[in-house]
Amino acid sequence: MAVDYTVIVVYLAGMLAMGWWGMRRAKSKSEFLVAGRRLGPTMYSGTMAAIVLGGASTIGGVGLGYQYGLSGAWMVFTIGLGLLALSVFFSARIARLKVYTVSEMLDLRYGGRAGVISGVVMWAYTLMLAVTSTIAYATIFDVLFDMNRTVAIVLGGSIVVAYSTLGGMWSITLTDMVQFVVKTIGVLLLLLPIAVVKAGGFSEMKAKLPTEYFDPLGIGGETIFTYVLIYTFGMLIGQDIWQRVFTARSDKTAKWGGTVAGTYCLVYALAGAVIGTAAKVLYPRLGSADDAFATIVKDELPVGVRGLVLAAALAAVMSTSSGALIACATVANNDIWSRLRGAVRPAGAPESGEQHDEVKGNRAFILLMGLAVIGTAIALNNVVEALTVAYNLLVGGLLVPILGGLLWRRGTAQGALASVVVGGVAVITLMATHGILANEPVYYGLLSSFAAYIAVSLMTRPTDAAVLAAWRERLAGRDPELVSEPVPAPQ
Repeated sequence: MAVDYTVIVVYLAGMLAMGWWGMRRAKSKSEFLVAGRRLGPTMYSGTMAAIVLGGASTIGGVGLGYQYGLSGAWMVFTIGLGLLALSVFFSARIARLKVYTVSEMLDLRYGGRAGVISGVVMWAYTLMLAVTSTIAYATIFDVLFDMNRTVAIVLGGSIVVAYSTLGGMWSITLTDMVQFVVKTIGVLLLLLPIAVVKAGGFSEMKAKLPTEYFDPLGIGGETIFTYVLIYTFGMLIGQDIWQRVFTARSDKTAKWGGTVAGTYCLVYALAGAVIGTAAKVLYPRLGSADDAFATIVKDELPVGVRGLVLAAALAAVMSTSSGALIACATVANNDIWSRLRGAVRPAGAPESGEQHDEVKGNRAFILLMGLAVIGTAIALNNVVEALTVAYNLLVGGLLVPILGGLLWRRGTAQGALASVVVGGVAVITLMATHGILANEPVYYGLLSSFAAYIAVSLMTRPTDAAVLAAWRERLAGRDPELVSEPVPAPQ
C-alpha cells in the first residue's frame, strides 16, 4: 500500500497548497464568497459537477447499484436532472441578480422581510449536508489506514476546513477542479472498465444476477418519485448550488456550463450503478451495500490505481463538503448574524472600505461552522438520515416561496413567510411521527407549504409595484447600482 499512501498524501498536500494560493487572491467579499463572479465555462462546469457529485453520489451510488442493479442510478440521475433544469430554466436569471445568498433573492423579490427565517432553514440544510460529507471520511480512511472513525473525521474535516478558511471560494474552486479531474479519471476511466472486466463482462453479469437487476425501474416507482421531489427540486434551490451559480462570469456561462455539468452527472450516475452491479457479481454477500465501493477498490485494483481511485472517492467527499461548508458559513454570517445585529448591506450594493473586515468575518464563520460540522459528524452515525433531514427541510420549507417568487407575480412576502413556516413545521412534525426516512414528511410538507403560499398570498395585498419593478430590473441585469467587474475570467 506504500504507493497508494503516497498518492493520497500528495493529493491532500496539494489541497492545502491550493488553499494557501487562494488566500492570496481572496481580497474582497466577492472574491472570497463567489470567486469574484469571474469563472469561465471550463472551470464553472468542472466545479459545478464536483460539488453535486459527493460521497453520497459516489459511495452511495455504487451501493445502490449493488443493491438494485442499474436502477440504482436513479438517485444520482435525479441530481443530474435537477442541475439540468436549474441551468436551462433558472441559472441565467439567478446569475444576473448579483447576490450572495438565496435569502437575499427572497428579500429582493418580496421586499426585504423573508431573510432571517429562510436563512435559518437554509443554514440547517447546508449544515447537515456538510455533516453527511464529513461522516464519509471515516469510510475512506478506514480502507486506507484502518483508522479510528473519530480520528478519520477530524483528519478529513480539518483539511477541508483549512483550505476553505484560507482562500474561500477561490480555494474551493481550484480544489474542486482538481477533484473533478481525479474523479473522472479514477471512477469513469479506471474503476468502471476494470470492474466490468473483473465481473466477466455484461453477458456474465446478466447470467449471474436476477433479471430485475437490469430493469430500469427496478428500484420502484415511488422511490424514483421521492428522489425527484428531494434531489431534483433540491438542486433548484440549495444555497450550495446557487453560490456556484453566482461564480459564473455571465448568464450564458451559468446556463451552458451548468448544462454540461448536468449531463456529466447523468453519465456518472450510470457508471456508479454499473460498478455496483459488477460488485454484486464479485461479492454477492457483503454485509452492507455501502461497502461495495471500498471492497472492489481494495481487492480488485492494482497498486497505484487503487490509490488514485481512493483519491477520487476522497475528492468526491471533499468537493461536496467544502461547498456545503462555505454555503453554511455564508448563510450564518450574511443571513442570520448580520441581520440580527442590524448590519446587513442591501443585496447587490457596492462593497465599501470595510471589505477586508468582511473577508475576515466570513473566514471566521467558515472556521466556526467547520468546527460545528466536525463535532456533529462525530456525534452522528447515519449518513442517510442526516441527508434526508437536510433535503426534507430544504424542499418542504423553501421550494415553494423560491420558485413562486421566480414564476408567480402575485406571491407576497406574507405568503412566502407562511409557506416557509407551515412547510417547515409540517416536515419536522411528520419526521417525528412517521420516521425520518418516511416519504410522508416531504410529500405533505411540500403540499402544505404550497397551500399556505397560495392562500396567504391571495388574502394579502400584492407586492408593492416599485419592489416588483426593481426585481424585474435585477432579473434583466439592468440595475445601475450593481458593480460590474469586467476582469478577464479564468477558463
